[in-house]
Amino acid sequence: MSGLRERKKQETRSRLGDAAARLFAERGYDDVSMSDVARAAGVAEQTVYNYFPTKPDLVLDHADEVLRRITVAIAERPPGQSPADAMRAVVHADIERYVGDDPVLARGQFPAQCRRSPTLRRRALEFYDDLSTAVSTALDDTDLQPMTRRSRAAALVAVTQQVTEAIGDAVLSDADRDETRRSLLAAVDDALDDIAARSA
Repeated sequence: MSGLRERKKQETRSRLGDAAARLFAERGYDDVSMSDVARAAGVAEQTVYNYFPTKPDLVLDHADEVLRRITVAIAERPPGQSPADAMRAVVHADIERYVGDDPVLARGQFPAQCRRSPTLRRRALEFYDDLSTAVSTALDDTDLQPMTRRSRAAALVAVTQQVTEAIGDAVLSDADRDETRRSLLAAVDDALDDIAARSA
């Protein structure tokens, strides 16, 4: 029974997220309220708050998962692998996911809306700061001074941030997805190779 309940909760969460994304795509994040999302999804407004306590949570829904995947990849990397190489697969997967996203929903999701909304952009900076802290903790080189660890973590997170911004720009401009994918993969590899070389 608990499995069925959990599946229904996940379905409701996804339905709310999709309803919000469609509204954000149409009107922009700043011009959509939580009550608008509730009406579009056909639920009570309190239901939206039960799943998404704040409005930014509607577009940062996967933020905790992104943070977890990156920090786990770095913390659990095999001996001899650099943090940059550990992070490469995670960033590549994010780029591949963008290629397969529904184009309508993509315009209402975090990468695109972050480029349109100053409010959301400020919230995103807080997330990247949290991610830098988590990555710094995941770096296991105890010989590094705290400032050096934080600087290396910030460099790694900057790659994720720039990829997200580039995806947002590509979505909003209806850029060719395959071409965007190719150029982003090449840019990510170049950036991570440089970080790995500088940290060796």
